[in-house]
Amino acid sequence: MDFAGGSTKADHLCVLVHGLWGNPNHMNNIAKTLRAQHSPDDLYLLLAKRNSGSFTYDGIELGGERVCAEIIEEIKTIENNGGKIRKLSVVGYSLGGLVSRYAVGLLYAKGILDSVECVNFATFASPHLGVRTPLKGWHNHMWNVLGARTLSMSGSQLFTIDNFRDTGRPLLSVMADPQSIFMLGLQKFRRHTLYSNIVNDRSAVYYTTCIEKTDPYKEIDRIKVNFLKKDGEGVLLDAAHPFSPRPRVPAPITLSSVTEASVRWMRGIPFMITVSVLVPIGVVAYLINSVFQTIRSTKRIKLHEGGLAGINVAEYRVPILIKSLREEVEHVYEALNNSQNQEYLADEDEDEETGMNAEDRSTMARERRLSIPTQPTLALAPCQFEMIRSLNSLKWRKYPVWIQNDRHTHAAVIVRFEKKTFNEGWVILRHFAGEEFLI
Repeated sequence: MDFAGGSTKADHLCVLVHGLWGNPNHMNNIAKTLRAQHSPDDLYLLLAKRNSGSFTYDGIELGGERVCAEIIEEIKTIENNGGKIRKLSVVGYSLGGLVSRYAVGLLYAKGILDSVECVNFATFASPHLGVRTPLKGWHNHMWNVLGARTLSMSGSQLFTIDNFRDTGRPLLSVMADPQSIFMLGLQKFRRHTLYSNIVNDRSAVYYTTCIEKTDPYKEIDRIKVNFLKKDGEGVLLDAAHPFSPRPRVPAPITLSSVTEASVRWMRGIPFMITVSVLVPIGVVAYLINSVFQTIRSTKRIKLHEGGLAGINVAEYRVPILIKSLREEVEHVYEALNNSQNQEYLADEDEDEETGMNAEDRSTMARERRLSIPTQPTLALAPCQFEMIRSLNSLKWRKYPVWIQNDRHTHAAVIVRFEKKTFNEGWVILRHFAGEEFLI
């Protein structure tokens, strides 16, 4: 069933933007849940489609321009059919959250947001700080170098190694600048909501999807997770008090505990065998596909820049600063990304191995002092700390979620496709549509 569209009576347009390697179908169940709450006479749904599949390799900027054009065309089509859009909401999933932020900035610069009431801006498992792993350790450096070069322009931007429009700064840093059109556009929305997996998200880990500099869930057995009372199903955490410290009391070693540990270890054997056999094969296929897709993406970007891809680029290259193989490939990427460890800020005398200058080390030292005493600050890049401070000025309504029935939580969080073990995702979607989404 197609849940997109709406009647001419609907004055509220909600745009749904999928993620990397995705397509509009990935957003079907979000659309289905919203439609169950709001009729076609109340809410018009647009599932953005111009960035489908390998087109997501082309970068956040190009993707944002496509989505912006799609929104403007949809509004005009609705008006030509006798309707009138007076309210706008945007929902992004994974990379789609970043593409949505870029599109919002363009809509702001073009004056579109002045003609509508900006209501909801929401993201599900979106890597707002990028996907680079923390600085320390050779394995992290290796993945940051490899990963950034296997996803074409999107990879460079997600790993923050790009130089956006010769600013000397990565795109994600510019997008979080308080004086950028992107932040000024986001500020116009009444409500900012995000959902973030606390475990097993192999594509976008907690710190980046929840815009935080600590990860209290890395050793989840050491804390007491506080679930949202309204949830009642043990999936959503209480946004105000998501966890509390758990006293460290050594558990007595019993036969049952040993047996339980052994069972858990044995259950992991098939996974370990699968990884050891299939991942090397998958890595080769992933790298070959990455080269192929990067070449194709580069050609598309050149056509786009030349105005030969159906969009007049000049209309979207506005001043940025106001004052100045898809599923298989995804699985391999997740396996590689998941093999990296989150490292923490060390004492100042250990920071030299990261290659940072004195100013960067000073920034990290300050972050260490400002962090939660019981939670070590992650070894993020200085620009990521700046992103956190700026983005959190939006006062997000943050909902950490604990999906336990499926390890592929990145897909389960939006019930990306019908699967019994994704059922916990329906709890999240119902909460968003019923409790968070303002009509």
